[in-house]
Amino acid sequence: MSSSTKKTSTITFRLDENTINGLRSESSNRKVSTNTLVNQALRQFLDWGMYESTVGFVIINKQVFVHVFGKLSQKEIIDIATRVGKDEVKNIALFMKGRIDIQSFLSWFELRMINSSVQVSHIHEDNHFHRYVMKHELGKNWSLYHKTILDLIFEEVFNKKIAVKIDKTMISFEFSE
Repeated sequence: MSSSTKKTSTITFRLDENTINGLRSESSNRKVSTNTLVNQALRQFLDWGMYESTVGFVIINKQVFVHVFGKLSQKEIIDIATRVGKDEVKNIALFMKGRIDIQSFLSWFELRMINSSVQVSHIHEDNHFHRYVMKHELGKNWSLYHKTILDLIFEEVFNKKIAVKIDKTMISFEFSE
């Protein structure tokens, strides 16, 4: 369903005046209605925010993260991704989506990237071919970490070949269903 044909319902909330003023101010800054902003915030909470602490995510400043992750060797990154990261990513995706298939995993992975301030482009051709391109500012080790996890999950969980390319600011991968 497109967003213009989604069924809606009306609900009333009592919010303190400072919250309402903050919502109105932010909706004006973003040039969207307060209703749209509240819908976006609630959707983001339901899709991601309510799970963050439950699945063990922590918030860390980007520059601190880049510095710490950048100190690790490529061998250490691959080892962490293989020993811990792959299973954690698979289990978190399963917990948050309720199943682990390619569609649910990629839906979760895309949400994870967006919630990590990563720009995501997804090209879906002929109902079988997928190409993702992700632009970030988190360094080559972060790209290598995710490349390793994607390679392992696609091979071990989905029994599929995936072609992943990385550099210090990009991750791209493609596969056919």
